[in-house]
Parts: sequence; structure tokens; C-alpha cells
Amino acid sequence: MTVTTRRLELTLLPERFAISRLAAESPVPPWATQGPFFSVTRTGDELSVVTELSLVPAGVQSQPGWRVLKVHGPFVLSEIGVLAALAMPLTEGKISLFAVSTFDTDYLLVASETLSAATAALERAGHTIHRSNAE
Repeated sequence: MTVTTRRLELTLLPERFAISRLAAESPVPPWATQGPFFSVTRTGDELSVVTELSLVPAGVQSQPGWRVLKVHGPFVLSEIGVLAALAMPLTEGKISLFAVSTFDTDYLLVASETLSAATAALERAGHTIHRSNAE
């Protein structure tokens, strides 16, 4: 199956999220590991945190206004083209995405203001979006 013909199912999570940046040497704050979905990534340059917007304290460098689409998995780690099949229609729609991958699946973060356009682009490409009153 080619990237352009691959059909995936996604679920829109109901929460609103923020992507935050802390100093590389910062300890992981307690608020960063709360909620039904969060991601913490440390590099030599930064500590990035994706978590529910309501959990981010005032004064933390962050970009609010993100929605999360969970790709129905699991996928084996050697599987090729999962993100490409999702990124392509978003790229064609000029929609930015922030991806988080786990052992089993992928999560796409899109800006709240582009959510309607993002889901429309994904659906036009043949993907299925489950909303469950999350919009």
C-alpha cells in the first residue's frame, strides 16, 4: 500500500493542549506529567512538555491552542509511512503539525485554529476522524 492510498483512523482528544519549553537542566515539573495525555522530551538544548493547557502555570514559556489527534494503532516500529500518510494531506493544505510518537502509535498536534481544515484535509485523503464530542 502506498502512502497516498493508506487509510488510517484517528480520534480527536477532547482536551486543549499547550507545548511548553523549559531550560534543558530544569527538573521535570509535577504539572508536566498529569492528565490523560502528556509528553516530556529532554535534549541538550531544552525540556519540551506537551500537556493540557489548564495545567501549565503562568509564566512558563509555552504556545497554547493545540488539539491532539490520536492515530489508532498499534504499529510495529519498523512500519513505514504512517506519519507520511498523515503529513502529506496536511502539507498540501498548508497546515502545520507537531508529531509525538510512542511505542504503539503516533499523535498529531494541530493548532486549534486549523483543526477544521486539518480534519477536512485528512478526511479528503481517506482517513477517518472520530470526534466523540471533542470539538
